[in-house]
Amino acid sequence: MFKRRDDMKLDLRENMRGGQGTTRIQHIIDKEELRGKARLIGRITLEPGSSIGTHPHDGEEEIYYILSGSALVEDDGQTREIGPGDAVLTGNGSTHSIANNGTGPLEFVAVILTY
Repeated sequence: MFKRRDDMKLDLRENMRGGQGTTRIQHIIDKEELRGKARLIGRITLEPGSSIGTHPHDGEEEIYYILSGSALVEDDGQTREIGPGDAVLTGNGSTHSIANNGTGPLEFVAVILTY
């Protein structure tokens, strides 16, 4: 299967999970197109000052892989600044949040795998 960018579904979510601003989600592959145990494979964009609020992952895990920009990530009580090439894995009941703490857009790939 090949999929062009123009054929990928785009969601804009305000104050996602209690966060700030608009979260732009470009669904790279939709859940319905997958046969594996995944519910999201997307490219996420957060403008400066925007965030996705703290939320848990029960029965699943989520990977953030940073493409560009600077992020402040809270992962199960630990907070770190991360940037391009860095990754975060959260799951098994843990919580996390992510905020753009830079001056330009924050772009990352998010993958949610279910158990």
